[in-house]
Amino acid sequence: MQLPSLLWVGFLAALVGCSSGSRGGNGGSASEGGTLGGAGTTTTKGGSTSGGLTGSSAVSANSSAASTTSSAVSSTSSAGSANSSVASTTSSTSRTACCALPTGTITEFPVPTANSQPDDIAVGPDGNLWFTELAGNKIGRITPTGVITEFLVPTPAVAPFSIAAGPDGNMWFSEGGASNIGRITPEGTITELPGPTDGCGSVGITAGPDGNLWFTEEDCNKIGRITPSGTVAEFSIPTAMSLPWAILAGPDGNLWFTEQSCPNMGRVTPTGVITEFPATTGNQTCGGLTVGADGNIWFAEGGINKIGRITPSGTVTGFPVPTAGSDPSAIVAGPDGNLWFAEQDGNNIGRMTPLGTITEFPIPTQASCPTNGLAVGPDGNIWFTEYWGNKIGRIAP
Repeated sequence: MQLPSLLWVGFLAALVGCSSGSRGGNGGSASEGGTLGGAGTTTTKGGSTSGGLTGSSAVSANSSAASTTSSAVSSTSSAGSANSSVASTTSSTSRTACCALPTGTITEFPVPTANSQPDDIAVGPDGNLWFTELAGNKIGRITPTGVITEFLVPTPAVAPFSIAAGPDGNMWFSEGGASNIGRITPEGTITELPGPTDGCGSVGITAGPDGNLWFTEEDCNKIGRITPSGTVAEFSIPTAMSLPWAILAGPDGNLWFTEQSCPNMGRVTPTGVITEFPATTGNQTCGGLTVGADGNIWFAEGGINKIGRITPSGTVTGFPVPTAGSDPSAIVAGPDGNLWFAEQDGNNIGRMTPLGTITEFPIPTQASCPTNGLAVGPDGNIWFTEYWGNKIGRIAP
């Protein structure tokens, strides 16, 4: 049975953990227009510290996962768009080379739809960034100069959650409140494909090394795979009620994913064999993950306020975040060789060097709750979503 959309958003509220609060079938199309602008404020960055190290050797459990498949039927909608004029706020620190923004400069762009709850963001093949609007039920597109266009998802109240570029030149997104996987063309045409088992929903999504899209099924404890033509396979996770969350393609040719309910990291081969590794000690909720310049997987450990690193063989190291209770969530490898992460309760964007030194940059909008979205833009800046601030942010590395 499918989760009612209001229950889904309420459940996500508890998972998001921001101090201010909270996260089918075929449908028609709709459009919404409007522009939004506003003045900004200026702040200065926080201090830096050398992150302490904790290490653990991981033990793995293997599972040859059974799969089920289904053929997809699609529905399409040419969605209407809404454009937004840029309103920016800045936060600057030390200056870099000529003509570049100072490191740590933050610019914010309001999302036209009020209270849309922008969640995830990713770079598209068209040179723009694409983001999900969980409460707005839209997919947004923002140019590197800050012009925003929104596209309504045909099926109402599906809670579009994560988004990723697919191998077919389109953007693919998960629907947390429906059993669909969405696809949107660079022009804004949306197709919804039947995805996971009814009632499972989907959370994280990424392109795999096999030319397919892979996604997590939090409610049904599975990892899903969908081909660009819409054929779905599902693989059960050995640990019950693990609440799989984020997923990405690793440097070893496999897919890696985080588990929210227990301190594990998961790895799934393109053929569906799942291995779980203890991620760290203590209670935690693992969030986003990324591949570092060192070839390891780095992930956010919100429950214990650390940034974690796991080698392809499963060895884990943790780095404490300076701000207590900051609840790190999303993380991405930056073009400067550092790791950048969002602190949803700390309201900072953090930067960590390969040696573990962390610097935090305050977001100008108070209690904005940077959550699951963090991406390196085509302009070389780091882009992020502000869930409660209802903005898209940009920070210069």
